Amino acid sequence: MTTSDFATYLAGLPRVLAGAAALFRDASGRVLIVEPNYREGWALPGGTIESDEGETPRQGARRETAEEIGLDVEPGALLAVDWSHGPGRPPLVAYLYDGGVLSDEQLASIRLQEEELVSWKLVRPDEVLAHLPGSLGPRVLAALDVLEHGRGPVELENGRAAR
Repeated sequence: MTTSDFATYLAGLPRVLAGAAALFRDASGRVLIVEPNYREGWALPGGTIESDEGETPRQGARRETAEEIGLDVEPGALLAVDWSHGPGRPPLVAYLYDGGVLSDEQLASIRLQEEELVSWKLVRPDEVLAHLPGSLGPRVLAALDVLEHGRGPVELENGRAAR
């Protein structure tokens, strides 16, 4: 196979997006969510992994968190990997890392990336599904379950346990 044949082969492969986020909580167990200005609903701090630049999922979660909320925190354990289908886009492989429990000082130091985010807030676990669209809400609940029971990571498909 020649170099050009291999390039043609690669160009014809199925496309998959990859994203990474961090799950931050406060001392009372509420989840930190952010409000994007480019779509409806809320999200977690995170975004697209710059894989073409050699970035790993863990590096992407850290970079995106630093860019979006101004906190440069080394991600903890991988909590979940979710294969998520969505309308009008290729499948997404979403990596969700433990961002840890933020102190009051860390919460007070949050600075939003104004180009992408409008606001942030903390929500109780029983409010997650009302705020996080699609498979993201169930993904977060699965990750909270991993944290509560000390096991993981969990493999998900559209936010639900893969079978």
